[in-house]
Amino acid sequence: MLGLEGIAVPLGFILTIASTIMCIVYGILNWNKGYVSDEEICLEQKWKIEEEKVQETL
Repeated sequence: MLGLEGIAVPLGFILTIASTIMCIVYGILNWNKGYVSDEEICLEQKWKIEEEKVQETL
């Protein structure tokens, strides 16, 4: 059958196609999810304010 002898080569093709489909589905499901939460933004703002205070005292 098309030179695909044994089980390893067809299994490799099947797993490659399956992993590609799973990666596409994962990408579609997580397309616009935010990477930074509101809590992280607040902490970053506090950090920036503290950093400015330290820079002023130097």
